Amino acid sequence: MSDVEQTLSIIKPDAVERDLQNKIKDEFIKSGFTIIKEKKIHITKIEAEEFYKVHQTKPFYNDLCEYLSSGPIFVMILEKFNAILDNRELMGATDPKKADEGTIRKKYGVSIDKNSVHGSDSSENAKKEIQFFFKD
Repeated sequence: MSDVEQTLSIIKPDAVERDLQNKIKDEFIKSGFTIIKEKKIHITKIEAEEFYKVHQTKPFYNDLCEYLSSGPIFVMILEKFNAILDNRELMGATDPKKADEGTIRKKYGVSIDKNSVHGSDSSENAKKEIQFFFKD
């Protein structure tokens, strides 16, 4: 039996710009997630670079950092059994064109870059990412 987990979710600038945050939050709630904490913030490029440090050697790193810092985002701590895996399934593939029907990225994603949401990919990263945005 799996434990209750927490994961970080970000509603990215493209979705906030289109005022989709409430629709996306509803998707999480309908899928059994509890939103433990949330806040709307606008991070700097330097903060985005720190957040995405794991990708700094990848060709898309600079664009990713520019994009995440380009407008307001919603950061949330989501909680449920199997939160990390369930959130990744609910989000869908990184490329909205390849995402399964019914997933958040299929419904709301614009492109592989502007794919509306981010979710932690492991329990180790979930802890780091939650700490990054919610330094209690």
